[in-house]
Amino acid sequence: MYGNPGLRRLQIAWACATVGGWAYVVSLAVFAFREDGAYAVGALAVARWIVSGAAAPIAGIVGDRYPRVRVLIVSSTVRAAAISGAGLAVLADTSPFVVYALAVTAAVAGTVFGPSEGALIPVLARSPLELTAANVSASTIESVGTFVGPALGGFLLAATSTEVVFFTAAGLVASTTLIVAGIREGPRAISEEEEEESGFFAGGTAGFRLLLTDPRLRLITGLLIAYTLLDGALDVLIVVLALETLDLGEAGVGFLNSTAGIGGLLGIVVAAGLVGRKGLASPIGAGMAFWGVPILLIGLWPSKASALALLVAVGAATTLVGVAGDTLLQRAVPGDVLARVYGVLDSLMLVAIAIGAAIAPILVDLIGTRGTLVAVGASLPVLAALSWPRLRAIDAAAEAPTEQLKLLSEHPIFAPLPPPRLEQLAASLVERQVSAGETIVRQGAPGDDFYLVRAGLVRVTVDGAAAGELGPGEGFGEIALLRDVPRTATVEAVEDTTLYALDRDEFMSALAGHAESAAAAEGVAGRRLAAYRPATV
Repeated sequence: MYGNPGLRRLQIAWACATVGGWAYVVSLAVFAFREDGAYAVGALAVARWIVSGAAAPIAGIVGDRYPRVRVLIVSSTVRAAAISGAGLAVLADTSPFVVYALAVTAAVAGTVFGPSEGALIPVLARSPLELTAANVSASTIESVGTFVGPALGGFLLAATSTEVVFFTAAGLVASTTLIVAGIREGPRAISEEEEEESGFFAGGTAGFRLLLTDPRLRLITGLLIAYTLLDGALDVLIVVLALETLDLGEAGVGFLNSTAGIGGLLGIVVAAGLVGRKGLASPIGAGMAFWGVPILLIGLWPSKASALALLVAVGAATTLVGVAGDTLLQRAVPGDVLARVYGVLDSLMLVAIAIGAAIAPILVDLIGTRGTLVAVGASLPVLAALSWPRLRAIDAAAEAPTEQLKLLSEHPIFAPLPPPRLEQLAASLVERQVSAGETIVRQGAPGDDFYLVRAGLVRVTVDGAAAGELGPGEGFGEIALLRDVPRTATVEAVEDTTLYALDRDEFMSALAGHAESAAAAEGVAGRRLAAYRPATV
């Protein structure tokens, strides 16, 4: 995976953004607690996440409408400026609300980063294995960042001041702009539907529609929302646990978060087993269950030793859920709407985090810190158990058809497509058996499908004259689909033949989202039109 220059740069940028972001968030939480108490930590988290959640769908539209590398650069620049501004505000001893407002601005800028980064990974990946490996690597980096960032924030808080942490974090985030600027992003074709859209927000509902209409994505989205709601509660609980229950001091907030980061590194060993695995739904459920159990045990046994040890397990489970969730989403969603789906999912998850952060202080007042930890920890294992049969069913249907995938990946029209899109197309192919002498398409008839020859031989004729033969691995039917014209040739089976049919909508959708494939298809059509005079199919 690190032999891929684009992915390598994206991962390094992610490392800088993660370390800087975590150092900043830890310092921000301590600043809010010191200024206004636990409710301020929760209220600030709610404000940041609610506003970010509202902005996330727009961020997804931006990621699908504009070059994603450019979006990443602008996002990092604005975020770094907002964090620097917060440092200046603390240095000038202005109102805490100025710092809070800049924190919301930084959160919104970070929200724009996520959908574009997630949608860029499958474009840069050159194989399904590389895609999963890239997500494992990203989770490794996130885990290291979750350890290094809070530890850096905690150390600097203990040795220096809040504004120093803010300025350090801003520098790390700003460095991502230079790193991602070197990524070469290939051109993306724009579909006719996008060209006809009358306004910026006209295609914004695509992400919502896909998540609502696909039963698999609907279930996974629901589970991830529940998981992030409880994770939002945990963010507040860790601050209370460190400062009140365990009396670890301000630096302890960073150290507890760092412990979860160490666990994330251990989780990479398990997540690495997902490379090459098609079924990813059940690992999401298992990861959620194993995330909840340690939180439950911390509530039952609150001590410094137990908190440190059990938060390691929480971090490991977080890695598993993150890798499986990202890879499943990238495989299941077409690339031309992937950033919008990420934007919608980010929006829902950010709102869920905000709700969790808002509920946590209330629960602490009602049932205490230990009772809240027990309630939060018990919820996910129960939910995962209830969802387990459906998760297993999703995995059972997830195996991509190997032979179809091989045919597509070796065909010049489809070879440039990212691996996740190839898997989606492979699953859409419909097998058709034709007997020797049977006509497959007839000149002058409407064209609805593209065909790949799996086995056998077909003959092409134009106006009754022979125009060639096509064998295994070759395809036909693209001209009628690309030019929206009747079939320009007749194709019949010379011998018993097996074909794979791809319908017009799937064919055109694949090309609309990828300029290189669209150009390859036009090239194939153009060569045939020139060679067969007047045309083939």
